[in-house]
Amino acid sequence: MYLLGYDIGSSSVKVCLIEASSGKIIASDFSPKKEMKITADQPGWAEQNPLEWWINLKLANESVLQKSGVNAEDIKGIGITWQMHGLILVDKDQNLLRPSIIWCDSRAVPYGEKAFTTIGEEKCLSHLLNSPGNFTASKLAWVKENEPEIFEKIDKIMLPGDYIAMKLSGEIGITIEGLSEGIFWDFKNNCISEDVIDYYGIPKSFFPEIVPTFGIQATVSASAAAELGLKEGTPISYRAGDQPNNALSLNVFNPGEIASTAGTSGVVYGVLDTLDYDKRSRVNTFAHVNYTPEQIRLGVLLCINGTGILNSWLKNNFATSLSSYGDMNELASLSPIGSKGLSIIPFGNGAERVLENKEVNCSIQGINFNIHTKGDVLRAAQEGIVFSYEYGMDIMRNMGMDIQVIRAGDANMFLSSIFRQTLSSVSNAVIELYDTDGAAGAARAAGMGVGFYADSKEAFSALEKIAVIEPEFDKKEQYLEAYERWKSRLNLLM
Repeated sequence: MYLLGYDIGSSSVKVCLIEASSGKIIASDFSPKKEMKITADQPGWAEQNPLEWWINLKLANESVLQKSGVNAEDIKGIGITWQMHGLILVDKDQNLLRPSIIWCDSRAVPYGEKAFTTIGEEKCLSHLLNSPGNFTASKLAWVKENEPEIFEKIDKIMLPGDYIAMKLSGEIGITIEGLSEGIFWDFKNNCISEDVIDYYGIPKSFFPEIVPTFGIQATVSASAAAELGLKEGTPISYRAGDQPNNALSLNVFNPGEIASTAGTSGVVYGVLDTLDYDKRSRVNTFAHVNYTPEQIRLGVLLCINGTGILNSWLKNNFATSLSSYGDMNELASLSPIGSKGLSIIPFGNGAERVLENKEVNCSIQGINFNIHTKGDVLRAAQEGIVFSYEYGMDIMRNMGMDIQVIRAGDANMFLSSIFRQTLSSVSNAVIELYDTDGAAGAARAAGMGVGFYADSKEAFSALEKIAVIEPEFDKKEQYLEAYERWKSRLNLLM
C-alpha cells in the first residue's frame, strides 16, 4: 500500500510517494526545475495562474510514478498541502475567473486595516485571533471593489489546495484550517464569521462545503485519473496549508512543540492549547491540523516573507559567478560572525506582518567599500534572515511560548551551516533536523485520513532525525552584538 503527497508551493510543485507500512519515501520529484513565475503588475502585487500548479503537478506526478513503478491501484490515499492565504475564484462551471492573488501580495493591506478598525480590534482578535490584515478575506474584498465584473461571476472561493482537490475530483470543499487561514473562521462561535462576511459583503454561498482535515474528502474522478495515471476513486484524505502541514511533517502536534521552515518565506510555528493572540497581530494564530472545538490546538505562526527569496535574488543578481547555493555558503563562511559590522534588512518581499504590515524593503546597512567583500554580503544576508526570526520569536515568547527546541526539515536554508548555527546561537534553542518535507508529511497524513495509521505517533514512527545543532555559548556575545546592531538599524528604518 502506498500514499501520495502533493505540495503546491509558489516556487514549484512537489510530489512524494511513500510506502505506508514502513513510512519510507519510495520516490519524489518536483516541477518546474526553475522557479515558477510570480507576476507583479504593480509594486506589492503577486499573482500566479493556478493552471500552472496543475500542469506542474502532472509532470512531477508522472515522474514519481515512472521512478517507482508502483501500480496505481496500490495507492490508497492522497494528501495535499499548499502555499497559504492564496485566493482562487471559479464560476459555476469551475472555470477560473482570474489568476490567484497569492500569499505575498500586499494590495489588500488597507482593506484589512479598515476592517480591523470598523469591526473592532478586540472583537477581531477575540473571535478571529487575528486582524483581517492582508489575508484571503481582504484579498476578496479588493476583488469586489476593483473587479466587480469578476466578483459578480463568482460561484465559489478556494485556497490553493482546494483548487487542486477540485481538479482531482470535480468537487469543491474547504477545511476549518483553511477557513481560519483566510480569516473567515469565528473561533468563539465555531462557524464562518458573520462579522467578516457582513462587513465585506461576501455571500455565504461563495463558501464550499466544509470537509474534515483528516478523512475522505473526495475521490479522484475518471477524467483526473486518466490525466494523472491514477485509479478512479482513490481517496483524497487530507489537506492543510503549508505551515500547519510542515509542523505535522515534523510530528509537531502538541502544545509547546515548535517547527520551522526557511524556503521562499520563512516560518516559526508553535502549538498552543488556548485561544490566544498577539494584540498587534504581528504573529498570527490559526487552527492547527488537529484542531477541534473540543480539543483546541492552534498554530502560532511567525512568517518572514523575505527569506530564501533574498538568497535566490543574491544568487541570480549578485553572486552570478557562483554556480550553487553551496558555493555561496562556502564564500559566506569566510566572513566572521557579524559580517564585519554589515547588516542586511531582508524585508524585500512585500508587507511583513511582523512589522505590522509595513513595507520597509530590503537594504544593506553599514557597508564599507574598503573592508567588505562579496562573502560579507552573503553572510550578512543569512544573518539578517535569522535576526528577523529572532525578532519575531520574541513576540511568541511574550505570548508564553517556551522555545527550547526547533524542529526543521533538512532543506532550503537549513542546509546552510551558517544559517542554522546562527539561529541556534541567537535563539538559545537546540535545532533538530529531520529527513522530511511537506509532500512526505502530506502523504503520511493521508494515511491517517484513510485510517491506515491509528494516530500521529504511528504515522511518523519512521521520521528520521539526521542532525542536532546546539548553541555556540562561547560565541554568544558575538552573535548578540550582531543581532542588537541589526535591530537598532531596523528600528531606525521603522
